[in-house]
Amino acid sequence: MERATVSFAASLRHAADRWLFRIGAPERVPIHLGQRRIYVLPSAAGLGFALALLVMLLASVNYNLSLGYALVFTLAGSAAASMLHAFRNLHGLSIRPGRCAPVFAGDTAAFTILIDNPAQRRRPALRLGAHGHWSGFELPAKQESAITLACPAPRRGRLALGRSVLETHWPLGLIRAWSVFIPDAECLVLPTPETDPPPLPADGDDDRFGGRRKRAGDDDFAGLRAHRSADSPRHVAWKVLARGGPMLTKEFAAGQGGELLLDWDRLPPELDDERRLSRLTAWVLAAEREGIRYTLALPGVRVPAALGGAHRERCLRLLALHGLADLATEDSA
Repeated sequence: MERATVSFAASLRHAADRWLFRIGAPERVPIHLGQRRIYVLPSAAGLGFALALLVMLLASVNYNLSLGYALVFTLAGSAAASMLHAFRNLHGLSIRPGRCAPVFAGDTAAFTILIDNPAQRRRPALRLGAHGHWSGFELPAKQESAITLACPAPRRGRLALGRSVLETHWPLGLIRAWSVFIPDAECLVLPTPETDPPPLPADGDDDRFGGRRKRAGDDDFAGLRAHRSADSPRHVAWKVLARGGPMLTKEFAAGQGGELLLDWDRLPPELDDERRLSRLTAWVLAAEREGIRYTLALPGVRVPAALGGAHRERCLRLLALHGLADLATEDSA
């Protein structure tokens, strides 16, 4: 019941956003805050201030106080001027999303929003908010600043920044000027690695929990070759690089080692989907740390054996989006 109420409230808010602010899908960049994008209303303090001015005006009328009239109109003029300053504090800003590094489910996603201030004046007392979290900042004159907004990432998949608000109460706190926008910003949320996973799959293709195929090991040094991005950092010839030479990789003629097969279908049947993803994520990270080439096999998808940052990111992305509607087409099995 409570979840249905929250969902209904979110739907009403999104409908109100589309009707009042004319926003829906992520917007093209840069998002320019022109006159039609900025809204101005009294804040809670401003409403209290207006009520106080009304009482003072009635008292001045009742007692015919000239100084009372002067005070009321002076304060009202200051409030009207603060409305203009609050509007100008947002007017002309340009917004575009930055990069958000992937995080594990349960961690906090750090969205980066780039805001450009083309004016010759600074923009003080600004706040950027999304998902109920806010970040306060100030923009220097003629500069672009990167603002980080921390949002919780409770579950794997794609986390969109979604409806965002840039607001200010400057200079007196009596007026709230704000703009609503939806930047094209999202964060990839990876499955949480299993806390204490079993060891990497043992040798043997017939092992039910994975497999490792024999390959050339790293016992006997055979020579150097040009470095490839998939090579393990442990095999880089660092001494050659330190002497000013090119980046080379050591080759080994024989020995032990292997290529791992991280196979969804060979995991214990008592594990549900999320626990399988959690274990495979932990194994991918462990294989990268140990410098062992590995193949990832998921239902309908098979990633050939490789090693390195690009391979790791590809495998983790597949694990993060497994079973979700927005999974992009990858290599089929």
